[in-house]
Amino acid sequence: MDSLTHIALGACIGEAFFEKGFGKKAMLWGALAQSIPDVDFISALWLTTPESLLAHRGFTHSILFALLIIPAFALTAEKIHRPHNIPFKKWLIFFATEVSVHLFIDAFNNYGIGWLEPFSHIRYSFNAIYVADPFFSVWPGIAVVMLIILNPFHPKRKFWWKFGVIIPFFYLGYCTINKIKINEEVKKIFITHSIPHKRYFTTPAPLQNWLWYVVAGNDSGYYVGFRSVFDEKSEMDFQYFPRNDSLLKPVSDHEGLQKLIRFSQQFYTVEKYKGTLIFNDLR
Repeated sequence: MDSLTHIALGACIGEAFFEKGFGKKAMLWGALAQSIPDVDFISALWLTTPESLLAHRGFTHSILFALLIIPAFALTAEKIHRPHNIPFKKWLIFFATEVSVHLFIDAFNNYGIGWLEPFSHIRYSFNAIYVADPFFSVWPGIAVVMLIILNPFHPKRKFWWKFGVIIPFFYLGYCTINKIKINEEVKKIFITHSIPHKRYFTTPAPLQNWLWYVVAGNDSGYYVGFRSVFDEKSEMDFQYFPRNDSLLKPVSDHEGLQKLIRFSQQFYTVEKYKGTLIFNDLR
């Protein structure tokens, strides 16, 4: 998800763990912990574009990184807030929850994340929710504003952290149901329309979850179309794009190209425009 969503959701979870006065400090820790996997954005300052694409949601979104950063956060928070009566185990569970939630919800976006980096470069992606979906993000956003406004001991704080945590996950479940429905429908459409495909994916179009982008094809090219969850007819309009990977032969040994192909997970086309090769990631 986008950075603001992680910050807001992390703050709400922080309030959930540490109510009764410590909540606002925990909100800050929660926002920080939820954001830490996205520290990989700074790699763009020195890496090439293909390298940066692979670095994002790579190692800092892995289980190994989580195992390293969680105790580091717990030790730091425990030391900063001395004296206190918070067991170290609670600090560990709190930061484990924050980081794990980040790694969990990011896997529902397109492009995926590298849970097993650096041991495996597989990217895990459920393609169930767009990376910036206001219908997911607005609830924790509203909750954080209210939690900031209310005093640390206000009885309504419990209501607002629940509002900011529970509703987004219900919406995520709804998005997953839409994903399953769309997948079942397009599989039937592929058969009906005789769409040849070795691989395919469906993912929400930007900023909502009712219109879905569908790509299916093979090494020759891809059929691209859109499907709404409200469509009743088992029909779709597809536009075909040849892959044109023969255009890449003169630069096939270029390291940057190999990284782009790996990042695209084979969902790409190539075109030539005014002597320049254009690599299109269809996702």
